[in-house]
Amino acid sequence: MPRDLGGPMVSALYLHIPFCARKCAYCDFPSWATPVADPLMAAYARALEAQLAEAAALGLVEGCGTAYVGGGTPTLLGEKDLGSLVSAVRSAAPGVTELSCEANPDSLADGVIYALRAAGATRLSVGVQSLDDGELAELGRLHDAACARDRVAAAVGSGLDVSVDLMCATPGQTDGSWRRTLEGALALGVGHVSVYPLQIEEGTALDRRYADDPCPWNSDEVQAARMSDAQVMLEGSGLARYEVASYAVAGKRCRHNMAYWTGAPYLGLGTGASSMLSLNGYLRLCDAAPQLPMPPEGTVRARFTVTTGRRALAADPRLAALSASLEFLTGAQAVAEDLMLGARLVDGLDPALVSRARGLFGARLDDTLADLLSRGLLAERGGRLAPTKSGWLLGNELYGALWDLASGEVASASC
Repeated sequence: MPRDLGGPMVSALYLHIPFCARKCAYCDFPSWATPVADPLMAAYARALEAQLAEAAALGLVEGCGTAYVGGGTPTLLGEKDLGSLVSAVRSAAPGVTELSCEANPDSLADGVIYALRAAGATRLSVGVQSLDDGELAELGRLHDAACARDRVAAAVGSGLDVSVDLMCATPGQTDGSWRRTLEGALALGVGHVSVYPLQIEEGTALDRRYADDPCPWNSDEVQAARMSDAQVMLEGSGLARYEVASYAVAGKRCRHNMAYWTGAPYLGLGTGASSMLSLNGYLRLCDAAPQLPMPPEGTVRARFTVTTGRRALAADPRLAALSASLEFLTGAQAVAEDLMLGARLVDGLDPALVSRARGLFGARLDDTLADLLSRGLLAERGGRLAPTKSGWLLGNELYGALWDLASGEVASASC
């Protein structure tokens, strides 16, 4: 296959930290309970720094505008190692203007906050989940409500942009306790709030705990009601919804997450991290990682998830040593995926994207859009087709209809 190395490489960078003080009851992310003194964490952080340097030498990340350090619990690394990693991001991708780091209240010490700011972080995303102690205990969180309030207030006071994550339809939650959590979060003066219904994932502690329970507190109806309550309260306090689960004051949308929803290429480093690269970016990565398979003819987009374990990655951080699972998308599949992701956004579908899709799918696109409009899942707003409230609440139907425009199975591989 010819190596066309022009065009976009990577617009966004994600680093995955797979360590936690304790595994939460709902979590199925690639993360493991790890003692604070475990030397593996420092070795893993240095390995990510080495991979960053290698990616920079390839020219992969020179166009990055955003970066996100997620987990797991990045703040468990402590001020020295986390600060060093953020500095490495700044060195490898000097064009980054938004650099976010996830945090848990129990490990968000003052020293960590100020080390992050000094190293060049601009934003903190704090996993509060609830401001009710009973609900936090049910979820397996280590912090209590008082700790969450104190640490979020400290983060806001540092001058960093601050977002909080909140979770609804959880064990023990009531309409009243959910409203109190929302009110409490708003009182802290944060500029961004993400709200998610609890998903009980197979194999988690919550799944085992409630295996024989119908979980009426987590029904579709309860989830919809809680998300609607959040919309009313957050928008009433000056935070505008810009994505199905995200609200922000003016100028504080998370630009990194917007990259995911608008089809921008991104690179993920670390155990379990996912990437989405253009063909050009993927071929550039193959220059340093020849174990990656050549994409099939017709590929325009490559998705891959790092399957190298945390210990193996710390021992040998070379990109040439990575293992991964991969998917290769055709042009039609990539456009269908972009339509599906764009339908998460308040701004709706980019007319240029719709025009491109019409060129690929013809009358099938118009029939699908007409059906979604007639069912009230999309509506015309400001010259764009945008999701309605029903479209968000019935997201699987909306997104599935758009994805189904693409034909054929997605090609997959592993290495």
